[in-house]
Amino acid sequence: MYTPKPYQNHDQAELHACMRQWSFATLITHGPKGSQATHLPFLVDAESGPHGTLVTHIARANPQLADLLAGSPALVIFQGPHAFISPSWYENQQTFPTWNYAAIHARGTPVCIEEAESVRRILDRTVQVYDTPLGGSWRFDAMQEELILPRLKAIVAIRIPLDALEGKFKFNQDKSPADRLGVITALEKSNDAGNHAVATLMRRREPQPAASSNPAASKAPSLHQHYSAYKNAAPAPRYPANPGTNAK
Repeated sequence: MYTPKPYQNHDQAELHACMRQWSFATLITHGPKGSQATHLPFLVDAESGPHGTLVTHIARANPQLADLLAGSPALVIFQGPHAFISPSWYENQQTFPTWNYAAIHARGTPVCIEEAESVRRILDRTVQVYDTPLGGSWRFDAMQEELILPRLKAIVAIRIPLDALEGKFKFNQDKSPADRLGVITALEKSNDAGNHAVATLMRRREPQPAASSNPAASKAPSLHQHYSAYKNAAPAPRYPANPGTNAK
């Protein structure tokens, strides 16, 4: 992934948190039949290996399984929020439109798991992550075995110990604070949830204002004071001190 230095994100804890938040990702492999892709939910084992390990499951009938069984290296793409950015939102409008977005690329060699009880444990974990928090009445462990066993035979679980983890968070780091504020304000006025999510991540990257001894000044709203409205976004580092280009 082409990532100019200002947009690089090396904060592995944040990347893991975002991968959990954007967990429906794209698994890509290349084999004798060319490139193949499957969209899957992933679990993130952050403490397993130097960059973590991804866990998912795939239908045995999926042709991509042949690549996985052959040990084809895999790329998993986690797509974060994204938004079109108009120059009309900048103070300095002598520039061009762009796109703000976050994406994470995770690479590793998949390990296929076909033993039924191991597959069951991974399915149970997946249910605990995605279904149990909903508080519904359905329970995986209450399903009849004659229904579960055929499903276990039709599924192969996958573990991907990660060799590399690459984050790109492109949020107008090459612009002035005033220009970024203009972008954030415009995105927050939008009715689009994705635009709001980009604004959230941008606000969390703005430096916290210094404390003021002026009581009146302390009452004025700031970028930092708006953070509490966006509790669901992953934590993020601030902008680099010397932003670079506007390259994508």
